[in-house]
Amino acid sequence: MPYRAPVDDYRFLFDHVVGLDQVRATERFEEASDDLTTAILTEAGKLCEDVMAPLQKAGDLTPSYLENGVVRTADGYADGFKAIATGGWIGMSADPEYGGMGLPMSVTTAVNEMMSSACLSLQLAPLMSQGQIEALEHHGSDAIKELYLPKLISGEWTGTMNLTEPQAGSDVGALSSKAVDSGDGTYKISGQKIYISWGDNDFAENICHLVLARLPGAPAGTKGISLFLVPKYLPNADGSLGKANSLSVVSLEHKMGLHGSPTCVMQYDAATGWLVGPEGGGMAAMFTMMNNARLGVGGQGIGAAEGAYQHALAYAMDRKQGRTATSETGTIVDHADVRRMLMTMKADIFAARAIALSCAVAIDMTNATGDADWQARAAFLTPIAKAFGTDVGIEVANTGIQIHGGMGVIEETGAAQFSRDVRVTAIYEGTNGIQSMDLVARKMMDGGEMANRLLDEIEHHAEAARERFPNMADAVWSATESLREATEWLTAQTDMQERFAGSVPYLRAFARVLGGHLHLTAALADTPGGTREKLARFYILRLLPEHAGLLTHAMAGAADLYAMSVEELAS
Repeated sequence: MPYRAPVDDYRFLFDHVVGLDQVRATERFEEASDDLTTAILTEAGKLCEDVMAPLQKAGDLTPSYLENGVVRTADGYADGFKAIATGGWIGMSADPEYGGMGLPMSVTTAVNEMMSSACLSLQLAPLMSQGQIEALEHHGSDAIKELYLPKLISGEWTGTMNLTEPQAGSDVGALSSKAVDSGDGTYKISGQKIYISWGDNDFAENICHLVLARLPGAPAGTKGISLFLVPKYLPNADGSLGKANSLSVVSLEHKMGLHGSPTCVMQYDAATGWLVGPEGGGMAAMFTMMNNARLGVGGQGIGAAEGAYQHALAYAMDRKQGRTATSETGTIVDHADVRRMLMTMKADIFAARAIALSCAVAIDMTNATGDADWQARAAFLTPIAKAFGTDVGIEVANTGIQIHGGMGVIEETGAAQFSRDVRVTAIYEGTNGIQSMDLVARKMMDGGEMANRLLDEIEHHAEAARERFPNMADAVWSATESLREATEWLTAQTDMQERFAGSVPYLRAFARVLGGHLHLTAALADTPGGTREKLARFYILRLLPEHAGLLTHAMAGAADLYAMSVEELAS
């Protein structure tokens, strides 16, 4: 079965679950009508189905490679990227002043997810540029914006982000790359960066790197980090390209997946760069890029899950094996355990997608209104959207292999590629453990106010749903109360180690409850006995109960984690 873009799912979520009407009611996004949104999703879906999906296997079999210092991309990728660029898909949410569409992040999130379903390796390239565009819009000088943004938005130039160094992974403050003021408005950047997605390619005129580095005399840690824009070729004032900058691709990483996406080791040898934002403001500028990138990576996980689900479903509907008491098709889709796996995949994809789009709506409302409550909601939902979206991607892709049985580990079927490709998303943009620590620490510095506000909304909604769906509504309400008790316990812990010890199961439990709420919302909008109601019933009565064990774990504290010494762990 070829990939089918789930346009109808996005439309249903926008219209009935996540509240895109609120976004459309703002002055900033009033032109994002239902007709326009439908047209955008439909055209993007065609691009994904007809252009990107055929490149999925090609990128895996003919990976990018380094030749004489230049990255050669996988077969068909140059044409695929050109189709993305000429369609305007890179600049969907970018400022129209520089050639962007100015669409809500909600719509961009849906399109990016579809692209991830079709060909995750290639989708990484426009996602990197989108992050750089946003960072420059917020922190770049007028001169940088005027020169770089039109080129990045059009796809003539591509963008990257350079954080990680061999000795400084998640601990960004330990980086050692240096920047020296040249005295003419530019800086000389020196150092090595690793894990740079799409650090080079053979289809863009220029590759523009955002690089974190430290100025002389800057304080230790993250406060001493500045952000610099370092292009592969130095542009002239008119935008034409001048001489090559003193930077190079040292090597490409040999990865378990995402073979079509070149992950580069970058070397900067007194390369010319321009300061983005103030000195010492590098992390603030980079986090402008990273926060929405975290939502984008969550969408990548969901997209990979969608692709893996469609792949597994097609196989299950075709493969004949054994006999069952219930025989709709005569294939393995009739087996109870295969149905369990497929239903779990489908229900979790819906929950993760709805959480991600709810986060995107909160970002849009923040951008449109500047309201602090919307900003707090977006900040709170971001780590959940990223971690749960990528966890679901990994789990669904793994389940897809199981449905294929022995054929799942045979590369020709394509099932294993989804698992190999999506695995790194739980590590990108801050590991999922870091996301959970962020949730229980920084996002609860308000004493749990934002968390409890969300829980209040879920409970009120469940109470309103009791007349139509008493069992489902009661289950959601009860789970929410349990989550509230755990939230109160966490916020009462002054020792952060106690919070961190249970942060991962707490985040997962919060996602489970949010998923139940959003499934219940979908059931209320469905016709009686409809598909959405059936899926909601499966999620709420079978998957939501996991929250109880997760919350027990979340409140267990840290003592037993350290009860064994390091020597005992190694014995």
